[in-house]
Amino acid sequence: MYRFLGEIMKNRTGIHTKIIIILTICIVGVTIESALQMWEFWVPPLLVFGMITLWVMHLSQYGRESMRENVILMLSFATAIFHGIHNSCFFDIAIANVLLTVALSLLGSVTVLNFTLIQYGLVLFVQIILAAYYHTVELNLLNISKVVLHSIMVLSVHYVCRWIMIDRKRLLEVIEGDEKMMQNSLSDMDDFLVNISHELRTPVNVVNGISSLILKNETTEDVLAIRDAGLRLSRQIEDIQDYTEIKNGNVYIEKDKYMITSLVNDVLSNYIIREGKEKLEMVIDLDPKVPISMKGDIKKLHKMLRHLIDNAVKFTNKGGIYVKISSTKREYGVNLTIEVTDTGKGMTGHDMSFVSQGLYQADKERNRSSGGIGLGLSVVYGFAHAMNGFVTINSDAKTGTTVRLCVPQEVDNASNCLSANRDRFKNVIFHMLPNKYKVSAVRDFYRQMAVNLASGLKINLYSAYSVEEIRNLMSRVEVSHIFMGEEEYRRNAAYFDEVAARDTVVAVAVNRTFNTPKGSNIVLMPKPLYGLPVTKVLNGSTGELNAIFDERQKRPMFDGVRALIVDDEPMNLVVATGTFRDYGMITETAASGQESLDKFRDKTYDIIFMDHMMPEMDGVEAMKRLKQMAREKDRNILIVALTANAVSGAKEMFLNEGFDGFIAKPIDIMEFERVMKRILPPKNVRYEERSMP
Repeated sequence: MYRFLGEIMKNRTGIHTKIIIILTICIVGVTIESALQMWEFWVPPLLVFGMITLWVMHLSQYGRESMRENVILMLSFATAIFHGIHNSCFFDIAIANVLLTVALSLLGSVTVLNFTLIQYGLVLFVQIILAAYYHTVELNLLNISKVVLHSIMVLSVHYVCRWIMIDRKRLLEVIEGDEKMMQNSLSDMDDFLVNISHELRTPVNVVNGISSLILKNETTEDVLAIRDAGLRLSRQIEDIQDYTEIKNGNVYIEKDKYMITSLVNDVLSNYIIREGKEKLEMVIDLDPKVPISMKGDIKKLHKMLRHLIDNAVKFTNKGGIYVKISSTKREYGVNLTIEVTDTGKGMTGHDMSFVSQGLYQADKERNRSSGGIGLGLSVVYGFAHAMNGFVTINSDAKTGTTVRLCVPQEVDNASNCLSANRDRFKNVIFHMLPNKYKVSAVRDFYRQMAVNLASGLKINLYSAYSVEEIRNLMSRVEVSHIFMGEEEYRRNAAYFDEVAARDTVVAVAVNRTFNTPKGSNIVLMPKPLYGLPVTKVLNGSTGELNAIFDERQKRPMFDGVRALIVDDEPMNLVVATGTFRDYGMITETAASGQESLDKFRDKTYDIIFMDHMMPEMDGVEAMKRLKQMAREKDRNILIVALTANAVSGAKEMFLNEGFDGFIAKPIDIMEFERVMKRILPPKNVRYEERSMP
């Protein structure tokens, strides 16, 4: 409310408009009266010319504001004086002065208001002298009483306007003071949230790291719960930091090359179904025509997609989630569109209005019933706007929600992200039981994904609801592939094993717990299902489970890579050492920047992981000295910033300083692997099956 009032009072252009409109009406009236009374003929044209000039200056905002106000004052007083000096206006000067006083009081200047009173006194004095000298007005008791009453009216209006003006000025000062105090409070709160999130990263990194190290030797429910709680807390810390950066307008958009399939894989690799939500289906509909490689902020895209999926899962108790990813060509590249549809509780118009304002966390009851701190959609909105994109929501209570995210992206490689070798397949059957899902929308999700994929890959696709329909189709056309779900296979396992033993490929979408029957030739595809494993099957990548499961089930190994880890926090060294050794790396540690220099002087390393904030010598200075030492010895060294300083723009800052890579704490395994694969020579990277506790 204060801000609204303050903006009204500060809107000088609007005030000038109102005054000029009143002045225009007065000049038109004076011009008409001048013609009727046959006053000086040369004055009205000057007033009209001044009025036109004033309008031109106002509309074009010519000159400074003070100059335009001076023109308003001169034209106003000239009009009032011209009107007031004629004897026919003896009793009208008070009314004209009241109008002038009210209009000019909008400028908020007590000095101007005093001049209007002085102008009234001078004109009245001249009128009385002329009336006494020329006897144009009889100065009897009645007329004198009228002049006195008019003067009292002018003084009263002047007093009221002056009081309102002073009170308004005082209120404006209060508003400005409150706004400044509010901004300071918000700034202090934002700084506090950023600092607290930064300080929490180190202990959370320890919790996550130690629990992960324990799980590599022994899997227990207690340690799993600790690990999952730590991961959840680290994400919430990131959400708080992202939200404060969005509110402060400090979002920095990075531009890196990325593959859309890698983005989907990373999100699905981190996707863990919530307790009690195991029966939810997730369908990923990736348009094959999306460019295989684009340039944008992959980390923020990852967060936005994860938030959209997390929110869909959070508010969906039965049915499933449908994620559609597509693109539209533009001059600057493409508009990347991500639509997430769920079959959950939906949202009311009131909910959606809060989301659009970035205030969805205000819905306390919704958050209490579903968990989380409620910043997910606000972060998505903020990142989308920072990328010059937009977010739309379509929802009805109890019928589900569709959130559509669209952001512009540059194209690095315009080739299709999914493609199939037409020589390897002929006709394809998509087999799904008609009454498999209690929520019919899930069936539609799978059907839509199959149709879109077939259209993009130019596949002859047939739909079959029963084994009889499959037999009928196979008797009429040559079928190379049959795709189905786990339940469809189990119902007629013997028949499909028989078909798979021949020339037809039978591909089954399964959960990780599914085991291939002994002697069966069926091909397994991981759930959640999307186009990449399907195209692998179509292109002939059939074999054992670990051969067909996509790169989500593979992890890189960095055997023999010699690494030095530099951090002043002992527990961080323990976590990083355990994590990196699990990738086959040979690690040593240093507790300070100076110690890292001493060790580098005597030993050879392939890569150094450097903390930022350390006493005596910070990570940036240590990195520059290490790079200088490497140049003097004609050696090459890779140095990666490993720090809890993960505010927006931190990565760009560290890379500009000379670091070869950036990894934020707590260590995100996918980000760690991505950085290592990017900066290490290919000969130092091999792949093996990923184990998942």
